[in-house]
Amino acid sequence: MRILRLLTVFVVPSVLLASLLSLSCGKNGEAKDKSNPEENTVLIPVEVSQASRDDISAYLTGTATIEAEHEAEVVAKTSGIIEEILVEEGVFVEKGQVLARLEEEMLAIATEKAKADLDKLENDFNRNKELFEKRLISKEEFQNVRFQYEAQKAEFKQAKLNLKYASIRAPITGVIARRYIKAGNMIEKNQPAFRIVDFEDLIANVYVPEVEIQKVEVGQRAELNLDATNGSVFEGYVDRISPIVDPASGTVRVTVAIKNPNSYIKPGMFVRIRIIHDTHQNSLLIPKQAVISEDGTDLVYSIEDSIAVKKAVKTGYSSDTRIEILDGLSSGEQVVVVGQNGLKDSSKVEIVQ
Repeated sequence: MRILRLLTVFVVPSVLLASLLSLSCGKNGEAKDKSNPEENTVLIPVEVSQASRDDISAYLTGTATIEAEHEAEVVAKTSGIIEEILVEEGVFVEKGQVLARLEEEMLAIATEKAKADLDKLENDFNRNKELFEKRLISKEEFQNVRFQYEAQKAEFKQAKLNLKYASIRAPITGVIARRYIKAGNMIEKNQPAFRIVDFEDLIANVYVPEVEIQKVEVGQRAELNLDATNGSVFEGYVDRISPIVDPASGTVRVTVAIKNPNSYIKPGMFVRIRIIHDTHQNSLLIPKQAVISEDGTDLVYSIEDSIAVKKAVKTGYSSDTRIEILDGLSSGEQVVVVGQNGLKDSSKVEIVQ
């Protein structure tokens, strides 16, 4: 009887313990199965972008230094003392505008003397001509007088030109880039006085490999990026192509004419040039970083119902940020652009912004 009572005491707590364990395993009567793979799967966070259609171009690249198509060294056409300087560096001047003046007094005196000598020789020439026609002097004497007269006419013209050249004028329209002279100094004939640069017509010479030159044609559009303009892109076009190949470098010089609104671009600036030689319109494009390469094959991860599907793609033209997809994707598909290195085919993902 005592033994039976003891057994009852131990059995009842065991039943209660089993019931409590059963209740603690689930909520609303449903038990949790820790072996269920759906609840243990880790979602990989990724960023995605949508494949869309737009135009994309192929281009040749190169670097160059901006040059002025038209510039001139203004030289003195006669010698003299610089009396007055009328312009300074940075000033815009028109063709024919007076930039500086030389002292004219000595030049004016030389012109007057040359005119007086010419008048005297003209009288001698006319008198000897009458004598020669009357056969009173020889042909040789008459020819000598005529030669002296013709020489004096040339000297008088030169004297007038020297007086005219006392005013140093701009040979082209542009901006004064350098001033070499100072007032009061002596300047010799053909000595540089100013340098003028035309900022409107600028060029850049880019050298294209001979194997690529067949892609370049006169008139093709070019894009120019200058370090000094904080990433601004300027337009230009292929103006001319050299007919010869440089044997030392195996390249051909291509001259790009540059549109320079408001004279913002300056000669001497460093520029990166892209010559656009072909454009595909309405192409399927995705971000460039979405494409990864494995064993020489281009791949992307496309998202389908929160699952990353690895797809082989055929690529075409590319720009700095986007790449053309020729085959393997459809417009509107989402592709992984960040996080694809941690993915495998059919990985479950969580799209994050």
